[in-house]
Amino acid sequence: MPLKAYGVLKGRPIDRQLGSGANPHYQIHIVDDTTHYRIAVNVASQLAPSELQFLVDSRFDHPFLAELIDKPLGWLPLPSRPGGAALDFIRVNLFDPRDMRVLPLSAPGPDNDLNEKIDQYVQRAMADQEALVYAFGERWGPEQGTTDKIFGFSPGNGVHDIHMNQGNVGRFTGDDGVYQDGALLFNFPRTSQWVGVFLKFQSQTWHTDDRTGHQIHTETSGPPSDEHVVTNPFIPGGQPGPEMPDGAVRIVAALVNSIQSPEVEFVTLLNTTNEVISLDGWMIADRDKNKMRLTGSIAAAETLRIQLVPPVFLPNKGGIITLLNERGLRVDGVAYTREQARNPGWTLKFESARLKPKPEKISRQDEFRY
Repeated sequence: MPLKAYGVLKGRPIDRQLGSGANPHYQIHIVDDTTHYRIAVNVASQLAPSELQFLVDSRFDHPFLAELIDKPLGWLPLPSRPGGAALDFIRVNLFDPRDMRVLPLSAPGPDNDLNEKIDQYVQRAMADQEALVYAFGERWGPEQGTTDKIFGFSPGNGVHDIHMNQGNVGRFTGDDGVYQDGALLFNFPRTSQWVGVFLKFQSQTWHTDDRTGHQIHTETSGPPSDEHVVTNPFIPGGQPGPEMPDGAVRIVAALVNSIQSPEVEFVTLLNTTNEVISLDGWMIADRDKNKMRLTGSIAAAETLRIQLVPPVFLPNKGGIITLLNERGLRVDGVAYTREQARNPGWTLKFESARLKPKPEKISRQDEFRY
């Protein structure tokens, strides 16, 4: 069953302890105005391989951040559903999964293991009185009459499962669910900077059921890896592989803030392959998971500009756009913020593979070029 008490903790870090031992967790001591908490962050897996996949985004931006800034310090329960601040690595387009890398718990030398990657931002936040930490995961406690085993405060209280919480295997499938993934966010107001830390076990998959969060097993396909070792030969138009969205078709641009009345919105797709790809049965989904079915095909190495129709809607206050194949599996996804959509008539450009989907202005509505 899904996590019992999912939400986000907002507070100030005052202490930390590096992960070590048989079941290592990086520990952070957090306080709000009245309460002490311990954040327990997995830095190794109990299942082989033990190394976690991680991504640190030092310029993280996403429309859901606007919902967090004005929230009070402390624990905030979050409903596990689309359209809010609940995180989902697959469905909310937080980052490009291809940007995740594997790191050991600890290794000789500077800045080359998971403990150090997390620690540099925790220590920076501890030294900055205005900095705040947002920990997404499952709450435990308060445990009346129990002293915290790491930092010694009482009662014991905290947040764990600060990682992807779907697509699990074995005994951990009981934690599966959608819109309940964990993460660490750091906000540094003085520099207007958000940092996102995202963690995933290598045993977890990138395709999960929209209701249960359990793994979906598909035929393996996908693009060649960056290392040019083709372990799953790419089949143009085929299913994304179980480990990674295939990215054969990319969302490269969108007209969100139209100058026409009523507004007319467009999404531009790019076929990155040398084959024609059929889009019959594919869908475009918005932040609230409204879907528009596609037909036809997209020529090799060409773009296709698609006019959106209701119920799909791209709000000017920020949103997400997801491309699904005929089985409803994610092929690509992007996000944009209110700030990025502020100029009427401008098209947003989403940077392509290996770069998080962060748009910028490139052209007037009637001067689109690609």
